[in-house]
Order: sequence, then C-alpha cells, then structure tokens
Amino acid sequence: MPKTSSGSPHFPEVPTAIPSSSREVIDKALELLQARKDAWVSVGVADRIAVLDEIKRNMLAVAGRWIGASLQAKGLAPQSYGEGEEWIVLSVVFRGLRLLRHSLMEIKERGRPRIPGGITVRQDAQAVARVFPRSIADRLLFRGITGEIWMEPGVAPSEIVDRQADIYRDKDHKGRVCLVLAAGNLAVLPVMDFLHKMFVEDQVVVLKTNPVNAYLGPLIEQGFRALIERGFLRVVYGGADEGSYLTNHSAVDEIHLTGSDKTFDAIVFGPGQEGVRRKADRRPILTKHFTAELGNVTPAIIVPGSWGDHDIRHQALKLCSWLEMNAGFNCLTPRVIVQHKGWPGRSRLVEAITEVLSSMKTRKAYYPGAQERHNAFVAAHPEALQCGSADGDHLPWTLIANVDPGNTDDICFTSEAFCSVFGETALEASSTAEFLDRAVEFANETLWGTLTATIIVHPESLKDPDVATAVDRAVAELRYGSVCVNLRGEYAYLLMVTPWGAFPGHEIFDVQSGIGCVNNLLMCDKPQKAVIRGPFKMTPDPFMITFNRLHEFGRKMAYFEASPSLSRLLGLTWTAIRS
Repeated sequence: MPKTSSGSPHFPEVPTAIPSSSREVIDKALELLQARKDAWVSVGVADRIAVLDEIKRNMLAVAGRWIGASLQAKGLAPQSYGEGEEWIVLSVVFRGLRLLRHSLMEIKERGRPRIPGGITVRQDAQAVARVFPRSIADRLLFRGITGEIWMEPGVAPSEIVDRQADIYRDKDHKGRVCLVLAAGNLAVLPVMDFLHKMFVEDQVVVLKTNPVNAYLGPLIEQGFRALIERGFLRVVYGGADEGSYLTNHSAVDEIHLTGSDKTFDAIVFGPGQEGVRRKADRRPILTKHFTAELGNVTPAIIVPGSWGDHDIRHQALKLCSWLEMNAGFNCLTPRVIVQHKGWPGRSRLVEAITEVLSSMKTRKAYYPGAQERHNAFVAAHPEALQCGSADGDHLPWTLIANVDPGNTDDICFTSEAFCSVFGETALEASSTAEFLDRAVEFANETLWGTLTATIIVHPESLKDPDVATAVDRAVAELRYGSVCVNLRGEYAYLLMVTPWGAFPGHEIFDVQSGIGCVNNLLMCDKPQKAVIRGPFKMTPDPFMITFNRLHEFGRKMAYFEASPSLSRLLGLTWTAIRS
C-alpha cells in the first residue's frame, strides 16, 4: 500500500547572485539544442571518449576555483573537514567521468561494458550483477566493500548482458532535448544528472542551475565547454519563473529533476490548491516524460547484538558523521535510527550519540528554509536534544529520541528534515529476526520515500544463521533503490558503479522518491536496487569526523580519480594511515 506522507520540503525561493537568463537566451539555447540533438546521436564512441578527455582537462583547470566557491557559499573554513567533503564531492565527478570513459572504451572494444564480478542468481531467481570492486585500487581504497545491482524480478541473467548499452547498438532513434533542473546542495548532482542523460540516454541537455548553487554555473560552463562548444549542452540561470517557462517550452522533450516532490507536483499538476485538486482528480497539466530523484526519510536499522563499549562509541561516531556531512543537507542523511526496544545497547547508543553531538561544532545552515524546518521538528518534539546554540546562521545538532513508532503521522516519519535533525525510535520484538522483519515493515510502510536505507549489523551477529538469514531477507525486502549494510548511503552514489534513484514502480500520482535513475554507467536495463556492503568498522575511515586530514585526503582523492597512478594511490594510503 502507498505511504501517506508530507514528503520532502517545499524550499523557499532565494535570489541568485547570477542574473536570470532572459527568455530570448533560453529560446536560442533550445533552438540550438533542437538543431543539434540528432547530431549528438550520431557522434561515435571514439569521439565521445575524446570529449570526455577534454572535459577532464578542463575540469582539472577549474578544480581550485570550484572548491573555493563552494567553501565561500557554505561558510566552510579552508583546511577544515568541510573542505575535505567538497574535495570528495569533486572526486566523485572525476570518478564518474573516468568510469563513464571506461564503459565507452568497452563498448568500443566489445559492444557493451563488462560486469566486473559476473552475474549470479539468488534463491528466489532474482538476477544479481556483482559490480564492485572492479580494480586493485578499489580493493585498497575501499577495503571490504562490495557492490551489486539487483535486477527487477523476471530479468534473466542472459538478458542483463544482451540488453546492456542498447542505445549504442541501435542508432535508429531520434535525438531528444532534456531539461535538467539541478539540485542546489551538492555540486556532483547536476553534473552526473546531465552526463547520464547525455551519455547513457543519448540526449542533449539544457541545464538550469539551482539558485542556491548557481555560482557553479560559470565553472560548469568552463569545465564542460567541450560539450557546450559542440552545441550539445547549454547552461541557463533563474528561479521558478524560468523553470516554469522551460518545463512548458515546446522545444523541451523531457525533464529530469533532483529536488523536492513539492517542485515535481507543482510542475506536473500546477501550483497551489488548484494543483492539489488536479492531482486528486488525476489531471496533470504536463505529460512529458519526467524522471526525478526527490528525497527520502532515510532509515538506519540497528541490528541488536553483543556490542562492547568501543562498538557503541564507534557506531555513534559513524551515525553522527553521517548527519554532519554537508550540514545535514543531503537526501541520504539518516533521519530515523530504528532500534530494538528490548536491546540493552539501545540506551547506551543514544547516550553515545548525545556525547558525540555535544562535541561537534555547528555549521552554517546555508540551505533555504532550514531554520523553519528545524523549528517545525522542535515544535512537534519540545523534548528534542539540541547540541550547540543557534547562533547567527548556524543550527544546533538535534536528536529526537524515543519517537512513538505507533504514531505513523509523526513529523519524523513523514517529513524529510533536510537540516541538522534526526530521530530515534524503537520496535518491540521477541527476537532479532522478528525485529528485522518488523523494521523492514516499518521502513516500507511508515517512513516516507524509497531512495536509500542502511542496516548496521555486528559481524558476530552474522555468525548466527537465523540472524544472517533475517539480514539477507531484510536486504531483499526493503523497497529502496539502494540498501547499504554498515555503510552510509553516500557509498551507493560515490562508488559510481550502481544506478541511483528510487525503488522502481512509482508514478506521478504517488511519486515518493522519484521515477527513473541516474549513474547507470554500466548501462544495465531494468535495475531494481543497489546493494552495498561494508565492514562494521573501517580503520582508517576517512568519512568519520575524527579523521583530521580529510581536506588533504579529499584533494588527493580528487586528483587520483582524475588520473589514477601508483604514486597517487600510495599518497592517499599514507595520508589515511597517518591521520
């Protein structure tokens, strides 16, 4: 049954430092793209590889300014943990470019990208492509991490390979113009969105920047001028008015949005109460093909076990590190920690999280509406623990513990906070296996969204066959586009080997976390979910807030992903070890 929810936030519109594009500029951009869309389809694989090589050189030239602009906009200090985050984000851009190039090379040589780890079939006959690790460097940098793409039920193993990269073997299709409405929180999102549309779906793109990070627009224009100069990409600027003009423009064939379901509904059904009525009556005003990634109330399911004090402290640090990433302005930030009510470690974990939050410096709440959203959660839960003061444009780290799981309309379950807030709830169960079954049902039926979920389980617990079977069942039954075991949801994105998007099956009248996917760099047909597994503890773990060289590690990671070499790999490893 569909979940009832409040969904992701309605973000208030903000002015942009870059003037909005005029309708004349937009018209000319779309006229050019319409004229060039069939030419893009005709560009051969070798020429596309050459374009990617040119992009990499140009992106390397703007890397320093890219980071500097991000630091200024987000209020981050140089050589801080936050600077490291921005370098990691940029490293994902370079990794995406490199792995996309690798896929094209394999298409050129053998007709399709290679599945690195082969294909298996689960006991329920679901086909699984093992896609990570794919190199020695992956094994060294991401030790103990594995990644799989689970296909939709009914897809035979032979079909996975036969249908890969179909768009490169069948060139009879016409070109299309895609409008990409960019996300404002992470620089990698608009880039990978338009690269997917261009190189995986064979479309030309007009990218409308988000007013929040429109400062990246000129840098994108410089870094990706190889596509712009050839007439295959255009960047335009503006807010809701320009977005509305673009979405309804006859020269736009389809649309992709990374953002809020509120924006999606306003585009498809119209704004205000009239839009609400049209949605209820199933009368959309826009019927163009529309793909989207629209947020999530992300669960982190804690499997009870024999956790020592160090285990409790380590996982508390891990969960708080996940919250701190980008000041909590991520669609994959954990929003609800789901625990077993009778587990003795439950209160100890909450106490440890409290201690860690109390030690964390607050960060600039740069994303529009953050204060209002924070106020709404605290108003609903005045007992919320707030760590750090709300000085100026900062917000306290906030934990809402012991949320009643029976109150399915609680704001913590129905609304994506998209700020420095997460909650904790507990379910009753007579065994660990029963708890996992109940946690899956709770996540699937109560929490809003289907984008990503995490399970944290101690390796000792997995030695119990009943627990191991229950964890495997939970991974299979969670209706999320990505399921991570012992890892933050970012891994499903940053590894760039699995498609990223909502669980399949949504339609415009109950869009939830969205429709379609991006980052499908292996070009698999009909993916259902990504499954990423990692160790309970990673040592060292660059993504923990106790890692004091993330700015150095992130910068080295970016240049390694752009041009891998043994010396750069050794430099990365040394930086991690001595932190």
